[in-house]
Parts: sequence; structure tokens; C-alpha cells
Amino acid sequence: MAETASKKTEKTTAGDRPRLMLMDGHSLAYRAFFALPAENFTTATGQPTNAIYGFASMLANTLRDEAPTHFAVAFDVSRKTWRAEQFAEYKANRSKTPDEFKGQVELIGELLDAMHAHRFAVDGFEADDVIATLATQAEAQGFEVLIVTGDRDAFQLVSDHVTVLYPTKGVSELTRYTPEQVEERYGLTPQQYPDFAALRGDPSDNLPGIPGVGEKTAAKWIKQFGSFAELVERVDEVKGKAGQNLRDHLEAVKMNRVLTEMVRDVELPKTVDDLARAAYDRKAVALFLDTLEIRNPSLRERLLAVDPGAEVAEEAPVSEGVELHGAALGAGEVAPWIAEHGKAVLGLATVDSWKLGSGAVAEIALAAAGGAAAWFDPTQLDEADETAFAQWLADPAKPKVLHNAKGAMRVFGEHGWSVEGVTMDTALAAYLVKPGRRSFALDALSLEYLGRELAPAAAADGQLAFGTDEQAEAEALMVQARTILDLGTAFGDRLRDVGAAELLRDMELPTSELLARMERHGIAADRAHLEAMEQMFAGAVQQAIKEAHASVGHEFNLGSPKQLQEVLFGELALPKTKKTKTGYTTDADALAWLAAQTDHELPVIMLRHREQAKLRVTVEGLIKTIAEDGRIHTTFNQTVAATGRLSSTDPNLQNIPVRTDEGRAIRRGFVVGEGFESLMTADYSQIELRVMAHLSEDEGLIEAFTSGEDLHTTVASQVFSVERSAVDAEMRRKIKAMSYGLAYGLSAFGLSQQLNIEAAEARGLMETYFERFGGVRDYLRRVVDEARATGYTETLFGRRRYLPDLNSDNRQRREMAERMALNAPIQGTAADIVKLAMLKVDRALTEAQLKSRMLLQVHDEIVLEIAPGERAAAEELVRREMASAVQLRAPLDVSVGVGADWESAAH
Repeated sequence: MAETASKKTEKTTAGDRPRLMLMDGHSLAYRAFFALPAENFTTATGQPTNAIYGFASMLANTLRDEAPTHFAVAFDVSRKTWRAEQFAEYKANRSKTPDEFKGQVELIGELLDAMHAHRFAVDGFEADDVIATLATQAEAQGFEVLIVTGDRDAFQLVSDHVTVLYPTKGVSELTRYTPEQVEERYGLTPQQYPDFAALRGDPSDNLPGIPGVGEKTAAKWIKQFGSFAELVERVDEVKGKAGQNLRDHLEAVKMNRVLTEMVRDVELPKTVDDLARAAYDRKAVALFLDTLEIRNPSLRERLLAVDPGAEVAEEAPVSEGVELHGAALGAGEVAPWIAEHGKAVLGLATVDSWKLGSGAVAEIALAAAGGAAAWFDPTQLDEADETAFAQWLADPAKPKVLHNAKGAMRVFGEHGWSVEGVTMDTALAAYLVKPGRRSFALDALSLEYLGRELAPAAAADGQLAFGTDEQAEAEALMVQARTILDLGTAFGDRLRDVGAAELLRDMELPTSELLARMERHGIAADRAHLEAMEQMFAGAVQQAIKEAHASVGHEFNLGSPKQLQEVLFGELALPKTKKTKTGYTTDADALAWLAAQTDHELPVIMLRHREQAKLRVTVEGLIKTIAEDGRIHTTFNQTVAATGRLSSTDPNLQNIPVRTDEGRAIRRGFVVGEGFESLMTADYSQIELRVMAHLSEDEGLIEAFTSGEDLHTTVASQVFSVERSAVDAEMRRKIKAMSYGLAYGLSAFGLSQQLNIEAAEARGLMETYFERFGGVRDYLRRVVDEARATGYTETLFGRRRYLPDLNSDNRQRREMAERMALNAPIQGTAADIVKLAMLKVDRALTEAQLKSRMLLQVHDEIVLEIAPGERAAAEELVRREMASAVQLRAPLDVSVGVGADWESAAH
């Protein structure tokens, strides 16, 4: 049996024989595509990346395991090859390339270019012809050759110095084929393989086989006669029906034999010697992964680890050009250093300052523009040092550059230190420059914007007075501080270029400071209530399991898609849902469809089971995050949503349903804390629609807001041409769904799915709406056209969303980008208004010297904790400041509620 290629491959090269690795790009990318589900590997703009990810992962592993000195990848150009000219039906049976696969091969080429890897694509020839040519040349020149391909025809190239690595499990497991392994599997030599393949035929290439002749018979004939040519010469000696079938199909088999032979003399633009591996453009590799939102740090590390230039980089780090005069400061040395350098702009880095909750700052590093840097342990400071550092931190006149300032502010705040004077946050700046990226890690930004890796550099003076390990850590942190400082300079220019400097200064940085305080405050939790709810949901899950088992008469695993498919579509023979690679889908939409299509109770039970299980997990997560102070301290994220909306993690408070009884019950577990009398909630009524009315300047929609009547009833009366009193609940529901759908870029098809109506009816509804509100129609058209011309959308406050896919040739990506272009200005402006409102409310609370404080911001809702006797003043203040956050043509309307817990404070 063939051996599986291990991670630590035993080199079969003789002496210092060079090693060439050749890959069949199309073959491997296609295998990677089917090995990984596209729905799990898709960018925000809808670009699938599963083939790219799988190919890159296999590439990294294979380069690591095989350590080739030379490397190249061959791709097919098209199906118009010499084989198709010889045999018109060649590969004619192949199905249409999946839309999700289209474009991924081209992007794989971009990755290879960033890796400075050689790639070939030759008109008229297939990738395996290019590989055969290079393998033949390389073997003649004394190379050891490795061929990585999913095409078994490559077995004909195997020799003592040519090995094929054939994928046997997706692209994660490769089997090594040497001459011995080929003969063990087929009973033939590699040279006999194309003879065998010709007789066997190949359905995937549309090469006809011989009726009644399989692999065993084909192999037997080749072994008996020695070769295909000899078999043809003595074809009359083959007895029986199989022999007659051979003679009847001999001309087709002869053509097969011509087509299965690989061409070994394709004219190529490069020789084998030209294929030596070269150092990557590491910045381009990192940018490629970031652009395609491939966030797996393991893949990034594996790809960069096999860079032939990595060893050179270790000997002479990219950061060696950075002038760094580092010093480890002990007790009594921090205050003088601050006095000498603290008036300049300083970059600041802290160990674990973004791993929150400990209340301790382990290490701190500072860097000045002149190259000076310092490191110290804050727990070892004397009183003068601590005072000097704390005063510098709190001085708004002393400019500071940080990476993720909010995280540092929270930790320093827990330590009792205030942070003022932050002029630049490099994570926020990177977000404003390119909001669609998914990683804002310091090392990635350093590589992309400074062109250098975040590698520790030796201190210029070399006089750090502590052990080797500690010295390395200190130097690494000082390099981080210097990198943050340099990135601050780089981003200053870029922010001005994109018109976002004021957005950072006036909105994002002040919001960071407020969010850090909100995170430290947290919100009180009723543990007993939440634990009771967790038990209730757990019981509901178990009850659903019992009901599901009873409904089919036996037990099965509700969490197993395969078992559920067997029950639903096998045993119960329910209508088939959408077909996927793993069977018919059983997702929530499919179950809801089945519930509507059939009277069987199982789909309904399954939906309830999943909902209760999700709620149990949500509540369980809340309980785990209750801190020693009895409060939940979530972490707010400013750089996750490209539209500018805030999100939260640890726990994710947006996971709590807003409009269900269960969600409301969970919210009762968030209560007023000790020393306060109530919680207050405040949010805007229909803010996205008011923003849409303002941006579109549609007089009819603006009048609907200013009339004082119910918006959706007023709009429905105009769309359906009836009096307001004649608008029924169904009319109102349709108009409400469409109005919000337009603000979120919903298509007619999406509206039909949401309302469960025919697409034609949804399209007609939208057309009638646009007849009444032409300003909205014109605005939506204009915003997409302008974004297509400029490459980005913009909010009322200048926040940009870049959408390069608006001009994509891929229809799926283009339509996704168009939907984003429709909703980004509206959602983004609404998000900006909420941030401004939060800042105004917080500032007003301080100016009024109230003890009430802001705790949460979730789904555009602000939650405050009200101090005794301050309810009236706080409510008046909140209403005033939120209503005046910005002047819109459709005035902002604020709703406020007060209660002992989050739910009772609802309005």
C-alpha cells in the first residue's frame, strides 16, 4: 500500500541533489474547493475563499515537509488544448464550473506572485504537460522531483528520482507514489500506466472505456502483452467477450492512448534553473490574507515560516534598520527618563494591555521619535517614578500614540491611572483607513504600512541589565512601542488623505475613552435569576429531545446533521430541501420551510430545540462572565463592523433576543447595582429611516415623519392609495419590512422571502413605493453609481466604506457590494449619530455633576445607571442631548424608559 507523506519526510535525495517541487494548480485548487464548505470561507463582500484557503494550507504544509530548493505551479489555460483538437469530446462532459469557484484560481495566482513563486500557463497545453516537461528536464539535470497533483495520469512520470504526491483526503493528506508504490497498487510499472489508463478509460475526461473491462482486466492485459502497442499488434489473441469488446472499440482506445500520454517538450519561458525559490514579498502576503479576510493565524505563520528569506530575516531582522537605544529602567530611573523625553510624542506599549480584566499592567515600554526607548515593570517603581508616570499619562498636553487605546485605558483605569492626550490609536486609524479588513494586529499593520516585521531588534547599547529571556521580552516590547509611534506618523498622512482625521480625533478616540469607563463599570447581574433561566432552557432542550424521539419512534442525535437527514428525508420521506455536498440541508430556514410544507411535528420540534439550546448557551455564557464584584464587564468593539456600529464580546450582549419573551426574561437578569436606584434606557425611534429621509431629501417621506402620525401607517396609506384609517395590520407589516429593507439594501427577492410572498408581488410593492417616494429611489441609485465611480460610500460625517467589488466581473460579488453600498451610508450615519449622542450625554452628566453613569450600548440602545434622586435630571438631560446630537430633515425622536432591571426599563 502507498505510504502517506508524513510531516517529517525522509529525504530520498542522494547527497546534495537539488529538489524541484511541481504543483498542478487547477487540480489542487478544485480539490480544496470541495474539501472545505464555501459558506464557512466567504468575505464580507461575498467572495468565497475556501479553495484559496485549502490550497494555501496545503502549500504551506508541503513546502515545510518537502523543503524544495526549486518550485513552480502549473495551471490550465482553458479546455481548448491539443487534446480537444484531437478528440472533440475531450472533457466535454464536465459540468459548469461552480460560481463559487470562479475567480479563486486567479486569486491563488496573486498569492503565488506575492510569494515570488513561479507559475506557468501555456496556451494549447494542460498543466500536466507543463509538469511533465519540467520534470523530464529536471531529472536529466540531476534534480530530485516531487509532483503534487490530483491527476493520476502523472503516475507515468514516476521514476527513481520523480515522486508523485497524490491527495487522498481533500488536500490535507498526501500519499507518496514511488515506482514501488505504483507497482504495488496497479501491478504495473509507471511506464505502463498510460497503456493501462487508455484501456480503462477516464469518465472525468470523457474518455470512453471498453464495455465489461475494468481496471483488473486492463492491468492483466498489459502485464500479459507487456505494452499497449503489443496488445494492439496481437489483439486477435484476446479471447472471450472482453476481447471482442476490445476489438470493437479499438480505435477509441487508440485515441485514449494518444491523449493520456503527457507531452514532455512544451516550449516554456523559463528553465528549471530559473525556478529556484526566492524570498517572499512578506508585506504582500500579509496584505493578501487581510484583504481576503483569512484570519487564521496558524495559516499566516505556516506560510511565512516557509519563506526562503526567513533565515536571512532571522540573522538580520527587518527591524534592524530602526534606530533603537533601549534602556531597562529600575527604581528611581523612570522619573528622569519621563522628564527628559515626556514632552515629545511617545509611543506606548504594554504587555497584555488588551487582555483585559486582570487589573495589573505587567510591563510597559515607551519610545520617542529620536530612537530612545525604555522598558520598566510598574510594580517595581518607587513613589517618585509612579507619580511621574501617572502624571504624564494623565496630562492631556503630553501627546501619546497607542495601539488599541481603549484596552490600555481600561487596564490603566483599573490600576487607578487616567490616560489623557491620546492623539493617535493605530488600530482605530487602520480601521478608518480600511474598515473592511478583519485583522488589526500590530504585526500585520507594521508589515503592511512600514514594510518591516515586528521582530525584536537588539538594543543599540546592548546594556540591558537582566537575563537573556527577560531582555528579549523587553526588547520586543520596546520595538512594539517604536512601531506604534512610527505607525502613528504613517497613519496621520493616510487619515488626511481619506478625510478621516477629524473622525478619529472628534469621534472614535473620545468614544474609546467612554467605552473603557463603561467596560470598567460593568452592569450588575442577578446570578440566581440567570441560573434559574439556564436550568429552564436546559429542561426545555431535554423536553424537545424526548418529543423528537417520540415523534419518530426511536432515539437519534439531534445534533448530527447526517442522522437528522436520514430521519427527515429517509424514514419520514419529507420534501427534499436544498442539496449540499453533505446531503439535503437541515438549517433553520430549511426546517421552517419543512414545517410549512408538512404536517409532521419534527421540524417544529427541531426549531424549538435549536432555539432553546441557543438561549441556554447564551445564558450560560452570561453566568460565566459575572465578575467578583457581581457585575458583567463586556468588551465593546469599535473595529468589527465596517459600517461603524459597535459590537460587544465576552459576553456578546447582541446575542440576547430583543423582541421575544425569552429575551425579555434574560434581560431581567441585568439589574441596578448597589448605590444606584434604577436603570434607564434610551434610544432613537426609527433612526435608520430618518437618516434615509434626510439623505434622500424625499419630501413625502420627510412629511410622513413630521406629520406626527404613525410612520408606517402613513407610508402604507400612500403606497396602497387608501385612507390611513383603512390601513390594516398586513399592509403596515409589508411597508415596515420594505422600508427597513431598503435601508439595509434588501432586494425584491429578499423582501419576498421575508414577507413570504411571491417575488413579483414584492417587486411590484417596491415599484409602487418608489412611485410615491421618488427621492428615495433616486438616492439609492445615486449612492451606488457614486460608489462605483469613487470606490467608496460615505456617511454624513465622512466615514468611508470601500467597495472595490462594485466593478467586479463576478455577479455575486458585485451584487453583494451593491447591497453594501445601499446600506453603508444609512447604517454608518446612524452609528455615528449614536456615538455622538453617547459623547454628548456623558459630557453633560459630568458638567451637571451627576453621579449617574452610562453602562451599555447595544443595538443602538444606551443603558444608564441612575443615582438616587437624579432620575428627572438625568432623563431631561438624556432627551435633550440625544435629540440635539445632529440636525436632520426628519427630526430625531428619543424614547426613554426607567426600571429596576434592563427589561422593566424598556420603553
